[in-house]
Amino acid sequence: MPFINDMLENSHREQAQRSALKAENAAGEDVVQAHLASQSTLESRFRFDVDTVMGTLRNEIIGQDDALRAVEDILKVVRADITDPRRPLFTALFLGPTGVGKTEVVRSLARSLHGDADAFCRVDMNTLSQEHYAAALTGAPPGYVGAKEGNTLLDQDRLEGDHGRPGIVLFDELEKASPEVLQALLNVFDNGLLTVASGERTYSFRNALVFMTSNLGAREIQRDEQRRQSGLRRWLPSSTRRRHRRVEEIVRDKLLRAFTPEFVNRIDNITVFNWIEPELVERLVALEVERLNRRLLKHRCRLEARPAVLSHVARAGFDRQFGARSLRRAVRHQIEVPFAEYLLNHHRPDEDARTLTTYVAEHGDGGVRFRMP
Repeated sequence: MPFINDMLENSHREQAQRSALKAENAAGEDVVQAHLASQSTLESRFRFDVDTVMGTLRNEIIGQDDALRAVEDILKVVRADITDPRRPLFTALFLGPTGVGKTEVVRSLARSLHGDADAFCRVDMNTLSQEHYAAALTGAPPGYVGAKEGNTLLDQDRLEGDHGRPGIVLFDELEKASPEVLQALLNVFDNGLLTVASGERTYSFRNALVFMTSNLGAREIQRDEQRRQSGLRRWLPSSTRRRHRRVEEIVRDKLLRAFTPEFVNRIDNITVFNWIEPELVERLVALEVERLNRRLLKHRCRLEARPAVLSHVARAGFDRQFGARSLRRAVRHQIEVPFAEYLLNHHRPDEDARTLTTYVAEHGDGGVRFRMP
């Protein structure tokens, strides 16, 4: 009996975890059906609606218009099915400071294409930083344990996609990968295939959108910004466009120093993400509140944050060096912690499961307060 009880408890815990992840990652509407219902006279092996995808991305990714335009352009080419069938559908490298949305673009794309923000194959390249770890991506060589199985970090199902929608793969923090791993990626970019070292198995990227992210130049960008903010330079006029151009110059210089020309030349699109500008911060805080409301659905309640609350959290959390991650910490301390305490003391779910209890967050002298409307 104790063994059975342990199994039931583990099953219940796993189910609760899956439900929590679903609430966090799922799209707000049935995007899969929206894709299947899309109409086009062009015969294509892909069935997804570009406008539906881009609508989700533009709602969730703020201030990165260049990156969104690049994604939209390639989605049109993929939807028309005129990509080179011998290569991945698209290879993109996202560069720029930390916390500006590089990985979030990929998560949002997965949510809008497949209905789940985790529906992509993610490879954290910091785990492949040493030569003897390269086998995790390329497979164990002949004569070593696991060589015949050809197992790697890759998930072929995620690479292939489903129901007429492309797969997605993300190589995160590319600059931390070992040279052996980068050499393996050259073959992927050239012919869309990765054959493991033993030759026992081949992974196909020919139906996948390949994204890479890198924080190359992040420290140099921060030092440049600190110099601009110090001394007399802070009083000199400096437009947002000029600062963006300066970031691009720093990042592209670091890119050519870190990677070989033949590697860079095989990437279809290189986009440098912008700083998060102060005028966008309140919108990002509002997005974090929306994500909180998705997690609150299981308690049949929602939170409505007044504009004064958004402004207060934006001022407390804005830090150009740490970007959106700094805002998330501010939302945690300024909203989530006090609201959790309020729920524990006051929340009584309505007996009607279809009814959501709405709470209002207001800003006062003592910080953020909550009440019923």
